[in-house]
Amino acid sequence: MRNDWSEIEAKKYINKYKKLGHSRDMALRVYTTRLLGRNSELVLHGGGNTSVKTEIKDIDGKKYKVLCVKGSGWDMAEIEPEGLPAVKLQPLLALKNKKNLSDEDMVAYQKRNLINIKSPNPSVETFLHAFLPFKFVDHTHSDAIMNVTNRPNGFKFCKKIFGKKVSIVPYVMPGFDLARKINEVYSKQPNINCLILLNHGIFTFADDAKKSYDLMIKYVSDAEKAIKKLRSKKIKQIKKFKTNFRPHEIAPILRGLLSENKDQKFIINYRSNKNLNYFINGKNVRSYSSKGTATPDHVIRVKPFPLIISPKQNCSIEDFKILAEKAFKDYRKKYVKYFNINKSKVKEKKTMLDTSPRVILVQNVGLFSVGNSLNASKIAGDLTETNARVISSVEETSKYKFIPEKDLFDVEYWSLEQAKIKKAKKPLEGNVVVITGSAGAIGSATYKLFKSYGAEIVLLDYDLKKIKALQKNVKDLCLHCDVTNKNSITKAFNKICEIYGGIDILISNAGTAIGGSIAEVDDKVLRKSFEENFFSHQNCASEAIRIMKKQNINGCLLFNISKQSVNPGKNFGPYGLPKSALLSLCKQYAVDYGAYGIRSNGVNADRIRSGLLNDNMIKSRAKAREVSTDEYMKGNLLLNEVKADDVAKAFFHLAVSKKTTGAVLTVDGGNIAASLR
Repeated sequence: MRNDWSEIEAKKYINKYKKLGHSRDMALRVYTTRLLGRNSELVLHGGGNTSVKTEIKDIDGKKYKVLCVKGSGWDMAEIEPEGLPAVKLQPLLALKNKKNLSDEDMVAYQKRNLINIKSPNPSVETFLHAFLPFKFVDHTHSDAIMNVTNRPNGFKFCKKIFGKKVSIVPYVMPGFDLARKINEVYSKQPNINCLILLNHGIFTFADDAKKSYDLMIKYVSDAEKAIKKLRSKKIKQIKKFKTNFRPHEIAPILRGLLSENKDQKFIINYRSNKNLNYFINGKNVRSYSSKGTATPDHVIRVKPFPLIISPKQNCSIEDFKILAEKAFKDYRKKYVKYFNINKSKVKEKKTMLDTSPRVILVQNVGLFSVGNSLNASKIAGDLTETNARVISSVEETSKYKFIPEKDLFDVEYWSLEQAKIKKAKKPLEGNVVVITGSAGAIGSATYKLFKSYGAEIVLLDYDLKKIKALQKNVKDLCLHCDVTNKNSITKAFNKICEIYGGIDILISNAGTAIGGSIAEVDDKVLRKSFEENFFSHQNCASEAIRIMKKQNINGCLLFNISKQSVNPGKNFGPYGLPKSALLSLCKQYAVDYGAYGIRSNGVNADRIRSGLLNDNMIKSRAKAREVSTDEYMKGNLLLNEVKADDVAKAFFHLAVSKKTTGAVLTVDGGNIAASLR
């Protein structure tokens, strides 16, 4: 493994953090933590931690010896000093000889001894770091270390690889018990500089940041060299063939089957690559993939075993659906059995988590990773790739072996680990929302509101420059899409299915304001308006319906209609006529697809400052009515301008009103002439 230490970079960190009021110790701690965290073969998504023992002056001016240890929720790759909360060291050391400490008491004690009570919770391995009498302690879940430990002869193999400076420790669940075990080991072997924890990871330690980091790289490299020397035999593969369906075609089916009820929504993310497929397409994948994860904490993200589907060569999409339904049924039975067997072995009462898999392996297709959000599903995918890499490598030279199922269960249902991923559920969490015309004022306001309620959002717009600019400012998927072109829509929606698994809410917002006297308007102009203000909505809605029916977990269509649909304006027929047709379209979708649990509603808005109603148009209309622009914009019963945010709120209201369909909500400040009759 390459050593990435740089004296130049180290000095830059020292100088940077000195200016911010931090010590040299903290600067180097941040630097080497980032070096470790940015190497995916060492650390991945919260796995591992680091610490430094130093002195900090409290608000009362008194100096305290503290342990600055990685805090919960911080990524080692991008850590800052705030992510290394300072815990008073002496109170931690005072418990060295304590025999028992519950997890809850341990966490409370650590929090009670924080210098800053607002700091994140210190790592569950805080006591372990404290008990090792070294300034710098580094801990990773190295792939190579997992490779040499997660096999039948793991202990002996490690003894052969590593010298006298390394102690090999049998698996103990993280927490106070592990800290006590490590203290016991070190007391007997005070000359060691490294601990290999079987089926868990590696600790290195020194009084110098560089030395501790160097030791990590050295021992991981020793493990890599040892693996290369082993006689290797490739995993036997199933017959490779091209399936009759694409990933985007089956993703909505899988997404629908994940839900135990229609209100439960998951995000599934597809990926495929050479190394991953090597693992998935192994003849014995059902055996080796169910023996446990590479390291125990992965289980809270990916569950103890994956769901595997093996379609035959000529399998149709209909056949696949039947196959998948059976696979899900079998998986849920297996998980319930796993829970019931292991819950009886523990004293504390456990409540079963949902029975849906977090990893779906479809042979000759790829991986579909599952999560409550896109980020969670991607994390599950990353961890699966790590597991695949480690397990495949072990299987080539031995047989993969992990901790007993009961120990894995203890981690999956460990309250301290569950707390890492638990959060208050937002109203739209797990929902995939697609917004057309997203670069405009209404699209932007709708995006912000729906995002605040936890939705996964895809932004579509026909303006390539605007969508590229949008992508620079948001982390969500932004796609160039011409909604008047069916092929463009199909391409965009297929992409959405690959990344998110499907669609729950379509906000069909795109449109163009086109005026003219109806008898005199050119046919081309009128047809263009119908393409942009009617058929564009039909194109998007029909494609969304196709996906929603596959999912079979309800769905919602929301149309931006316009008051012009019921209250035509003079010389605005080319715009109003397709909007009137859109109003009928909205209701027709409600009629035709209500039985599928798919709702269809619309918003009639008026006088919204946007790309449709720009400053020039506002001035022109105000002049025609012989009023000021302000008076024109407030020309409603409430004498109050209606804004894009108000339209967004109307869309949200309709999105969460589960028993409302075929409805049109007017947002215009009051206009009796435009009210629905």
